[in-house]
Amino acid sequence: MNTLSLAWRNLLRNRRRSMTTLLAMVIGVIAILLFGGYSGNINLGLQTGFVRSSGHLQIQHTDYFLYGTGNPAAYGIRDYQRVIDVVKKDPVLAPMLTVVTPTLSLGGIAGNFAAGVSRTVIGSGVVVDEQNQMRLWNDYQFPGEAKLLALTGTSKNAATIGTGVARVLQLCGPLAVKNCPQAQTKVSQTKAADQNAAAAPDDITALSEQSAQDAPAKRSVFPQIELLAANAHGAPNVAALEVVKAESKGVKELDDLAVTLHLSQAQKLVYGGDVPQVTAIALQLKHSSQISAAQARLDELIKTQFKDMALEVHDYATLNPSYGQITGMFAAIFSFISLLIGAIVLFTVGNTMSMAVVERTVEIGTLRAIGLRRSGIRRLFVCEGVLLGMVGAALGVALALAAAYLVNHSGMTWMPPGNTEPVPLTVRVWGEMRMITTTAIGLLVVAAISAWWPARRAAQLNIVDALRHV
Repeated sequence: MNTLSLAWRNLLRNRRRSMTTLLAMVIGVIAILLFGGYSGNINLGLQTGFVRSSGHLQIQHTDYFLYGTGNPAAYGIRDYQRVIDVVKKDPVLAPMLTVVTPTLSLGGIAGNFAAGVSRTVIGSGVVVDEQNQMRLWNDYQFPGEAKLLALTGTSKNAATIGTGVARVLQLCGPLAVKNCPQAQTKVSQTKAADQNAAAAPDDITALSEQSAQDAPAKRSVFPQIELLAANAHGAPNVAALEVVKAESKGVKELDDLAVTLHLSQAQKLVYGGDVPQVTAIALQLKHSSQISAAQARLDELIKTQFKDMALEVHDYATLNPSYGQITGMFAAIFSFISLLIGAIVLFTVGNTMSMAVVERTVEIGTLRAIGLRRSGIRRLFVCEGVLLGMVGAALGVALALAAAYLVNHSGMTWMPPGNTEPVPLTVRVWGEMRMITTTAIGLLVVAAISAWWPARRAAQLNIVDALRHV
């Protein structure tokens, strides 16, 4: 206690220098905590987006993840409804689950024959109500309300397309797509297209009419496209789809390929009259912390009840490699900033203690002359550094919490990667006890280390030389 009291009084003897050192510490702590809260918020936001769209885990046919995009029909899950029923009723998995929903991926060619244009696309068949339920997942309490799929309440032959698909298929006008200038084409090509675009080819028209037998008889107010795909036997099949909306996916590559339709329509297109299949079964859990336990249980079920179905399980991080790349980048930046600020604090505290040793050389000699050991001198200066670190950490944490509160309630927005609309800018500092504790302890350690070398030099001073120091 005497050492702490002396250390505190010594710090107050030169308030200006102590305040300057404290200011460097406080700014460093604020910078680390605010950027840590910002990067952590990005990580949780990315995770929330992936979990809402594809779930925490997906059950797929073996090797579909590696090879299935080239031929999804060859990697379908047979009897998928039995798998879903078993998973939902499993006593271990049931308490963890919020949604279990099947999806079907397919590749094909979308055409707007009235305009004489077409392009390759990647389709996704979904169960709309279950996808809407997945979008409600908000375990990290992000502000704002989840938006429902544009397919909600639409007919079975409805679909949505990416804005890039709408642009190529010349549907910007009917779908009210912004920033979509008319493509410049040669007059001769345009005339030829107009002459040949009055109707689709006879074989395509026949297939389209056959697939539209179950569609409503009245004329639709939505533009229509034809989606041509190979069925499970390799034969062509066509579905006439009503495009209810063009959506931006946030990534141009997806905008240029994406088509979303009802699962029943996608299954009819790929499997026709055969038994329908799906390419994935998405599982959304109540909490992300349950992924390991749920995946272990699914692996056990696959080895026992589904051993004849050749299935495997992947988590959202594996299914979305960009998640690991983005979080890894921010982790590297955070580490660099922490090391840089740590070095600044190290030299600042070290310089302060070195100046204190020079100014108090006679005092050190006096303390040594009256019997204080060298370890006592070292302890005194190290305690001063630790006290500076404690005060700096406390003030830094308090001010970082206040700054985060102001940012979170400022109404500022930003555009995250892959998003199509701005989201509120938030910084997660409150409640991040691990980050706060690590930062505070790190500052104390740096302060103690930076004070140790000047303290060692002070303890090594010769008593006589110290007493006659001018």
